[in-house]
Amino acid sequence: MRETEVLSTRIREVIARSSALEGPLLPILHDMQEHFGHIPSEALPLIADALNISNAEVHGVVSFYHDFRRQPAGRHVLKLCRAESCQSMGSDAIAASLQALLGAELGETSSDGAVTLEAVYCLGLCSCAPAAMLDGMPIGRLNDEKIIDIISQVRG
Repeated sequence: MRETEVLSTRIREVIARSSALEGPLLPILHDMQEHFGHIPSEALPLIADALNISNAEVHGVVSFYHDFRRQPAGRHVLKLCRAESCQSMGSDAIAASLQALLGAELGETSSDGAVTLEAVYCLGLCSCAPAAMLDGMPIGRLNDEKIIDIISQVRG
C-alpha cells in the first residue's frame, strides 16, 4: 500500500470514530490532531466529504481555532500569553527574549525541533501575569530566570 493510501486510511479511521456524534466536526478535528499531531491537509476534503459540508467550512474551522495546527509541532509546545494583562506585566520583553533564545518567532518551531512557540490570547492566569503554558503545564510570573529554566527543559 502506498504512503498516501496509508495516510488516507488512517484519516478515514479517525473520521469514523466521531462521525456519528452530534456536531462531529470539532471532535473529528481534535481527534485528528491527537492522532497525527496536526491536521493533515489531505484530511480536509475527506472530512468535508464525510460530513457533507464544503472544504471551505472545514478550512474555516481549522483556521479559526489557533489550537489546530497545519504542521507538526516541535517536541514541546510553549504557549505565551499575549493578552492585555500579560502585556501590561512585561510579556513583550518575555516574548522577545524567548524568540531570541529559541531562534524562532511566535508561530514557529525552533530549528532543532525542540519547541514550537505559540501566542495565545489569555490562559486565565491574569493574576500571575506574565504567563505561559509548557506542554499543558501553566507557568506564572515569568521572568528571566524562568525563561532560562524553560529553555533548559525543552532542550534538555
